[in-house]
Amino acid sequence: MTAVALVAGASRGLGLLIGAELVARGYRVHGCARDRAEVDRAEHLVNSGEVGPRAEDRTTGDPAGSVRGEFVGHVCDVADAEAVTAWVEDVRAAEGRIDVAIHVAGIIQVGPVESTTLGHFRAAIDTMLLGPVHLCLAVLPTMLDAGAGRIGVVSSVGGVVSVPHLLPYSVAKFGAVGLTEGLQAELSGTGVTATTIVPGLMRTGGHVHAQFVGDAAKDYAWFAPGASLPLLSVSAERAARRIVDAVLAGRSQVELTPLTWVGRRVHGLFPGPTSRLLGLVARALPSGDGRAPSMSADTGHVEGGDARRTLGSRVVDGLSVLGDRAAHRLNETGGRDG
Repeated sequence: MTAVALVAGASRGLGLLIGAELVARGYRVHGCARDRAEVDRAEHLVNSGEVGPRAEDRTTGDPAGSVRGEFVGHVCDVADAEAVTAWVEDVRAAEGRIDVAIHVAGIIQVGPVESTTLGHFRAAIDTMLLGPVHLCLAVLPTMLDAGAGRIGVVSSVGGVVSVPHLLPYSVAKFGAVGLTEGLQAELSGTGVTATTIVPGLMRTGGHVHAQFVGDAAKDYAWFAPGASLPLLSVSAERAARRIVDAVLAGRSQVELTPLTWVGRRVHGLFPGPTSRLLGLVARALPSGDGRAPSMSADTGHVEGGDARRTLGSRVVDGLSVLGDRAAHRLNETGGRDG
């Protein structure tokens, strides 16, 4: 019988690649995202073989031998507990099993704290902390009943070291780390495992959809190259392969870049000096718009593509070329140029 995997946030970027990696290993992957058009494009890209491991690179020895699996797209907002429950129940009813569940869905809000609102924090937490909680609680009864299952949650280096200009993101990602580390302990001996996934910067093209809440053009000028340059970021395809390896093996955690490994340990040993160093970094980054942090529910922002056009810098575009190529390849641009 074909093994079944759920991937939340599977329509683009890293989630799309994780879904494709699992399909290449013989899984029937049920991937979800909020946008129907994005989901449909993702389904085509994976099932046609346009995205994912090449045939000669595919892993053998998976649940379906060397047989390629299938990607099935669903529309679901991970922030909606009822929607996640319905999605998981629909898959369980159709397939009779759920072997793997990986949460990737996320939003990146970039800007100084004085430009953030309560709404920005709520949006980050709803998607990147409550989203994983919803998925885990929905799949655990089936997995515990079967005495087997693999759960993975994508956190970030920002979930172990709070990064300047990414405060709502870090708050949510710190919570996600606590969730999976706690689950791994609580589930000991049940046959179900939870993997904490801690990547650093990856070339997924996510800078196109990043949400800039301060001086959008100036923040885009450092963020886009940082998410694109080889010395600072890693191949998303390689990251997806390592993530799937770790989750299927039931490892407690996987750190995907040397910077993540070093940053986590240096911060653990020297939290004070690390915080002071990050304070110097924060001072060097662009200032906000002069407002104070707000309790407003507003989530206003400028998307990366618009920030890029406002900036209009050939230098930044040149430094971001690898990230831009990833954006086109991984459904970040929705089939559009730019």
